Amino acid sequence: MFGGIGSFFGKVFGTDKALAGIVDGVSSGLDKLVYTDEEKADDHAKSVTEARQMVVDWMRSTQGQNLARRLIALSITGVWLMQYVVAWLLDLVAIFVEKDQVRQMITKASTATDARADTMVGPVMVILAFYFAAPHMGDIASAALGKMKRDRGG
Repeated sequence: MFGGIGSFFGKVFGTDKALAGIVDGVSSGLDKLVYTDEEKADDHAKSVTEARQMVVDWMRSTQGQNLARRLIALSITGVWLMQYVVAWLLDLVAIFVEKDQVRQMITKASTATDARADTMVGPVMVILAFYFAAPHMGDIASAALGKMKRDRGG
């Protein structure tokens, strides 16, 4: 039955091939109008793969700078860690100091040191992410920059 209808429309539009071309063109056009979840997922996966490859290519092309990057990363992370350890030690010492005035001064020193360490969390997050989670740098950098902005009152 459908063969007869197809043949009829084929004759009206010229040939069976013409009808097939029109039907294919219309269905292809309608398909392009709908952006399915599967197509979105495929496009997202492709962009993530391209971004990862870009990071790998960048790291490969800048290998000569690895020593400098490591020195900077260790310096910043070392200072940050030292601030936390010093603040922790000051808090411990304050517990055992009997003079109230001295204890208050030690506690203030601990609080100030701890506050400085907190302002470095954003940059340290970026450094650690660079070394241990490079494919996810975009999300991590956004979070770190947001924290730095909040720390500065922005």
